[in-house]
Amino acid sequence: MKPKFLNENPKIYLVAPSFGCVTEPYQTKLKASIERLKMEGADIIEGENIWKALGKVSSNTPELRAKEIHDAFLSDADLVLSVGGGEVMCEILPYIDFELIKRNPKWFVGFSDNTNLTYTITTICDMESIYGTNAPSYYNLDYNALDTWEMLHGKKEFKGYKKWQLENNSKNPLVTLNLRKRTIIKPYNYESKVTGRFLGGCLDCLSTICGTKFDHTKEYINRHKDEGIIFFMECCDLTSISLRRALFQLKNAGWFDHVSMFLIGRSLNYYDKSFGVSMEESYIDMLKDFNKPILFNIDLGHLPPSMPIRTGALATVEYNKDKKNIFITYKD
Repeated sequence: MKPKFLNENPKIYLVAPSFGCVTEPYQTKLKASIERLKMEGADIIEGENIWKALGKVSSNTPELRAKEIHDAFLSDADLVLSVGGGEVMCEILPYIDFELIKRNPKWFVGFSDNTNLTYTITTICDMESIYGTNAPSYYNLDYNALDTWEMLHGKKEFKGYKKWQLENNSKNPLVTLNLRKRTIIKPYNYESKVTGRFLGGCLDCLSTICGTKFDHTKEYINRHKDEGIIFFMECCDLTSISLRRALFQLKNAGWFDHVSMFLIGRSLNYYDKSFGVSMEESYIDMLKDFNKPILFNIDLGHLPPSMPIRTGALATVEYNKDKKNIFITYKD
């Protein structure tokens, strides 16, 4: 199921299923982003938790964060947009009514900890979601923010970015991205473009979901096995060794049984070499047995800009070695 693309004057419901925007630079960025989205014609509904930090490492209690999600899906909004990632969004899952979400289809957009909903909405409700830019990053509406906005309006063709940001030490909350590192995609077993349904997200969250009652992965991939699965992943806090353990868990839970291709983004610990093992080595070591194409170091992850991905959508991924870039075309 695919929610309706946005019209020229969409109604956006802002939610805080993980962190609220109570600290800098997020508070200033969210205020500026709200004004920018209004300039684009959007009508903004502010969820009751977005300016709060009343929960344990979160905007509010798990029950009230889940209620905010329900309120958003029951509203007349066209889009449910998360204001931030965080640490313990998984705690809302026991209180989420996925049948309510399925009966009221809307786009849900979020990044990082929001994998807890982008992934489960897709696998449990069989409904597309977008692993994309959180609300505080729309103040400039460029790179990944622009791509997410255009994706929501129906754009189907996307490509990677030429450079990425390793660090940005500016004290200005509204600073533009400091893109100095050249994107160098590393292909493994890649011969030609691949078509399949996107599935994935942040591995820190995926490994937490795996094996719980919210893990409907095998049911989902079995429904779509004839189309194939393009599994995309990146991580935040994991080291090269904890990454291996996470991949071991997903691999042996059958999550990759019908995978046609792996897309690997940039971790926040990009240069980690715990015990002399790099992030790239861990990915390749744990995934090479599938003998499927792997594109490593694509523009996805916690070192921006990060391409938005329509989780659950059928798409074709092509790596053009002459242009040294990745191209994604959505089929519907």
